[in-house]
Amino acid sequence: MKLIKDIGEQGLLKKLQPFFPSGVVGDDGAVLDIDPNKKLVVTTDVLVDQVHFSDRTTSPFDVGWRGATANLSDLAAMGATPIGITVGLSLPGEVPVSWVEELYRGLQSCLNLHQTPIVGGDITRSQTITVAITALGQVLPNKVICRNNARVNDAILITGYHGLARAGLELLLDPELGQNLTASEKELLIKAHQQPNPRLDLMPLLETVASEIAIAGMDSSDGLADAIRQICRFSRVGAIIDLDHLPIHPILLKLVSKAQAEEWTLYGGEDFELVLYLPRPLAANLVNSLGTNAKIIGRTILEPTVILNSQKKHFSQEISMKSLQFQHF
Repeated sequence: MKLIKDIGEQGLLKKLQPFFPSGVVGDDGAVLDIDPNKKLVVTTDVLVDQVHFSDRTTSPFDVGWRGATANLSDLAAMGATPIGITVGLSLPGEVPVSWVEELYRGLQSCLNLHQTPIVGGDITRSQTITVAITALGQVLPNKVICRNNARVNDAILITGYHGLARAGLELLLDPELGQNLTASEKELLIKAHQQPNPRLDLMPLLETVASEIAIAGMDSSDGLADAIRQICRFSRVGAIIDLDHLPIHPILLKLVSKAQAEEWTLYGGEDFELVLYLPRPLAANLVNSLGTNAKIIGRTILEPTVILNSQKKHFSQEISMKSLQFQHF
């Protein structure tokens, strides 16, 4: 088996050239044409071995797929369509060449679904595998989705189910947990963790809505509750979340208790759905267009706090914001 140190940087670059469009590789930077009437959106995400992935739960192909999704999801959260990505790869010389090739196959497989090329990058030696991806996208100036666009009495809309990626991770760590699930149900959860999809499919719908009014939003990669809190904080509003309207995927209820399913739905993370704040009539139209997986789960209020409310359970409590988001240090 060939190792990275056996073929060197230039040999590895030669191996990776087939993943790039013809004529892109060779210069120190990528030159991209962009419409002068559109804004360029740039986002970067870093994946580190044993922090964001491990051999126990994630193949190199899936590391690449998840890395692509994380960045494309950030573009979708801004209302942008992708132009291309660059990949910064740091790794020990002892890593098998096949591991890197599979990483790029995963990247390319996800990117091809969204007509997005790899347009450059860098490779360096390190003690830990690190994949740093920068994504470039474009959006019309009046259709940028920002976290600070929310207004009081906006509806809070989520574009799909949450908690599936967390459930998939738990299944990978403890396969016995899924003994009540069918093979297809297990596959759905594990794929939600290993090969999530960015919601770029929503861009045409969001462009139509955004032409009427500014949208506040972000993706839910760090957890649904965290996204709600972040948008509220940047927009200087609060929110009431109706727990009774929070959609819980039926498979989660076959796997764990309802309380645990609600916990994963709110705090699980890495679902890569969008959380959007916009006037209720527009939100209702968007839900009708998206289908049954999208839901309005609450509304914004003037007081700067986020409240979980349930008439069925007869309680109302403030969401604990402590440790909502994963902290690296």
